[in-house]
Amino acid sequence: MIPTAFPPKDEIARLSARALLEIKAVHFNAETPFTLASGLPSPTYIDCRKLISFPRIRSTLMDFLCITVMRDAGFEAFDNIAGGETAGIPFAALVAERLALPMSYVRKKPKGYGRNARIEGAMTPGQRVLLVEDLTTDGGSKLSFVEAIRETGATCAHTAVIFSYGIFPETRERLAAHGVTLHHLCTWWDVLDEARAQGSFDAATMTEVEAFLTAPRAWQDARKPA
Repeated sequence: MIPTAFPPKDEIARLSARALLEIKAVHFNAETPFTLASGLPSPTYIDCRKLISFPRIRSTLMDFLCITVMRDAGFEAFDNIAGGETAGIPFAALVAERLALPMSYVRKKPKGYGRNARIEGAMTPGQRVLLVEDLTTDGGSKLSFVEAIRETGATCAHTAVIFSYGIFPETRERLAAHGVTLHHLCTWWDVLDEARAQGSFDAATMTEVEAFLTAPRAWQDARKPA
């Protein structure tokens, strides 16, 4: 069913952050930082994939994602919903169901046999495609998916995610330079505010996390392996 209630953006951000904390998708560890895919350290880690196992929260956040896209991009702005392999696929399917639109998904690379395709499902030239993913850090992986979509002759000017790091100013600029607008529900700042309100972590951890969020590159440079 297409959502018809439109809560304020700040309420969507707060409730989304609260939901992620409730299912323990948020991890803070200042003493033993996590290693990101880039190889750089971070005192924060988020696992949006956990959402698929919590039906009430999953349903609420997918309603929020549809609301956000319709409010910011338009009610009739898309013809196809594409998910990025692999984390974006279930969320794309849920959004497509709500918006009554076809769904497809984009592989990270050609599968190497058969049609050697990157796009699975039906995607045709001229279709306006919304790329759905679980999260974004610097936007790099989104551009690879967008390129694959555009190679079909379809257009892709928007990507929607549940979570955006919100600490790397180059993310939106990078996407915008390629004609892509980013839509998201919440950021690390929203999670930090809600974690403080709930007392989810000790004060020392929260202080270290805020130091990272304020100057992430400097924090990483000071702690990356020699």
